[in-house]
Amino acid sequence: MQNWILAIILVVILGSPTQLRAQYTKQDTTHSKFFIGSTLFVLANLIPDDNAPEFAQLNLGYRLSPKDAISLELKTWTYRWSLGIPYGPLKEAPEEKFPGSIKEYGAAVAYQHFWWKGLYTGVHAMSAWQTFRNEEGEKIDNGFQIFNTYRAGYHFKLFKGRFFIEPSIAVTHRPYHTEMPASFKEFDDKWSKLFFGEPGFHFGFNF
Repeated sequence: MQNWILAIILVVILGSPTQLRAQYTKQDTTHSKFFIGSTLFVLANLIPDDNAPEFAQLNLGYRLSPKDAISLELKTWTYRWSLGIPYGPLKEAPEEKFPGSIKEYGAAVAYQHFWWKGLYTGVHAMSAWQTFRNEEGEKIDNGFQIFNTYRAGYHFKLFKGRFFIEPSIAVTHRPYHTEMPASFKEFDDKWSKLFFGEPGFHFGFNF
């Protein structure tokens, strides 16, 4: 799934007929302090396999200055493997699959700082509420976790600055979560609470 998403990101960047520009000026922010957007990962819902992420995300943001932005991210998704499994043969291996699924609803506060032209780093701190379901789809428990993302990427402006795209790479971190059901904990405890190299591709509309 991750390789499929990366391929789409490359096609969008290389195939765009619009001149890509970066960084905002004080003049730009007079009409584009606010933005709304999402992430290309929503297209993963269309992949014809048995691991649909049921993913949705909405970003609402405000540009504090030409170099600083904050946003609220609302998201939900479902996953069936530990989030700490690194890339490799075990990433979605049948033997590492949870005995069910975890459905999460999260709200994150994100801060971005632009260092040079469109080059930026960002921190996303999310609170996520969890529902654990068994293989029959029956609810067996609730949970909560803090899920942080540390991101580096590049911001491209499109169509005279009205739209933008942000390809990026990130480290995710789960510094806290409540006790999982034992059948899930057995699988999750094998892996780190850090994950390196998560691709990202946010997009949005300035207004």
